[in-house]
Amino acid sequence: MIARTLSRLQPEGWQRELAEGYRLPSELLAALGLDPDLPGVDLNPGNPFPQRVPLSYVRRMRHGDPGDPLLRQVLPLLAERESPPAGYVRDPVGDLASERAPGVLHKYHGRALLITTGACAVHCRYCFRRHYPYGDAMHAEDEWQEALEAIAGAEDLTEVILSGGDPLSLANHRLAALIDRLEMLPRLRRLRLHTRLPVVLPSRVDEALTGLLANTRLKPVVVIHANHPAEIDDEVRRALARLAAAGATLLNQSVLLRGVNDDAGVLAELSEALFDAGVTPYYLHLLDRVAGAAHFEVEPEKAKEIHRSLRGVLPGYLVPRLVREEPGADAKTPVL
Repeated sequence: MIARTLSRLQPEGWQRELAEGYRLPSELLAALGLDPDLPGVDLNPGNPFPQRVPLSYVRRMRHGDPGDPLLRQVLPLLAERESPPAGYVRDPVGDLASERAPGVLHKYHGRALLITTGACAVHCRYCFRRHYPYGDAMHAEDEWQEALEAIAGAEDLTEVILSGGDPLSLANHRLAALIDRLEMLPRLRRLRLHTRLPVVLPSRVDEALTGLLANTRLKPVVVIHANHPAEIDDEVRRALARLAAAGATLLNQSVLLRGVNDDAGVLAELSEALFDAGVTPYYLHLLDRVAGAAHFEVEPEKAKEIHRSLRGVLPGYLVPRLVREEPGADAKTPVL
C-alpha cells in the first residue's frame, strides 16, 4: 500500500490551468487571429459535446491558419450535426455490450477497462465516446465497490486499464485511492492509463502523480495519444521524461484523421518525435465510426497506402500497427 497524504482541498496547479482553457469557439478563433464567424464552425453554446481545449495546447497552434492540424482536432464544426452516414453510430466499438458492471468494460482476455470519469482536458471532435452515458458509470470515491468486485471476480485479469474521459482528470487524491484499492487485488500485475493529458496539459504530470506511479507495486504503463508532431513540444517532452523516470512504460496511439495526419511524412515525423521523447509508437487506429465524426474518415485503402509508405521510410520499431476496433472481436483487428 502506498502511504499518501494528498490534499483534497487545495486546487492543484494543473487544475487551475485547466479552468482557464477555451470553452467557446468564437474566443478560440479570435485568440488565433481568425474570424470568429469562420464559415462551417458550430458556434452553438448549447452543443451537447462542447468545445474544451487548454491554453497550453492552443499555444502550439499556428496563428492565422484555419487549417492548423491541432485546431482541426478540437474546433466544433456544423458537419458534426449532419445526419450520420450509414455505419456511423453512437457506440461504434461496442462499449455498452461489453460492460460487466457500471464502468467496467471486459472485451479482451487478461485485461479490463475501468471508466474512471467522464471528464477530459480536451474534447477531441472525433472522440469515440462522445455519446457515452458517463452518468451511468461514474463513481464517487467511496462508490468503487461494485466495479472493483467485478474486476476481482474476473479470474483471467492481470491488468486494469484506467480510461474515461481521461483518468488523469481525476485529482491526485482520488487517483491514489483507486490505485490503493487495485493494489489489493493479488492477481493484478499491471496498471495501464490511457490518457491525452500529458500531451494537451503537460503540467498534469506533477510530482504527486509521478510519486503514485513510482511507488505502486503494479507495473505502470502510460499510453498517451498524440496525432501530429506539432503536439510534441519541450513542455510535453519534459512531462514524458518525468513519467519515464517514475518507471512507466510509454506508448502512443494515434488516430488517422483526414486533414490532420493523413500523410506518411507527417506520421514519420511524429514517430521520430515520439521516440526521441522516450515513447514507442504503438497503434495507428482507423477512425472509429462515431456519429458526428464522419468528416475525419480516411478510407481504408488510402490508410493502407499511407502505412506502406511509412514502413518504407522508418525502421520497424517506429512503425505503429495499423488497426481498427471491431465490436465483439477478441483483439484489435490489423488492417494490413
